[in-house]
Amino acid sequence: MFTHVMIGSNDLERAREFYDATFAALGGEPGEIDARGRLIYVHDGGRLMITKPIDGKPATAANGGTIGIAAASRDHVLAWHDAGTAHGGTSIESPPSERPNGAFVAYLRDPDGNKLTARTQPTK
Repeated sequence: MFTHVMIGSNDLERAREFYDATFAALGGEPGEIDARGRLIYVHDGGRLMITKPIDGKPATAANGGTIGIAAASRDHVLAWHDAGTAHGGTSIESPPSERPNGAFVAYLRDPDGNKLTARTQPTK
């Protein structure tokens, strides 16, 4: 249904450090800058694109928005969370934990304030 998710950043190098670390924790590759200056991550058919806003105004986080990232295991979720907090992210919501449906979930805000979650598939 979706081809990609694009978010804004006010500092692409800071974003790159954060996302390179968190995606490496999930087995992903470092991002690449395209000809238009956008930072792009591709993994398992999904695409995350990070850019300075085209209108020249500051990037802001979506109020009420969350970007969900699939993780293969509980250990991947924990590694993602640890990499994120070590590279400028902020742990939010509850500590990494198992949900009643069996999914293991963690939440972070990236350095620009975007809300992210890494989670395993539900088991129930």
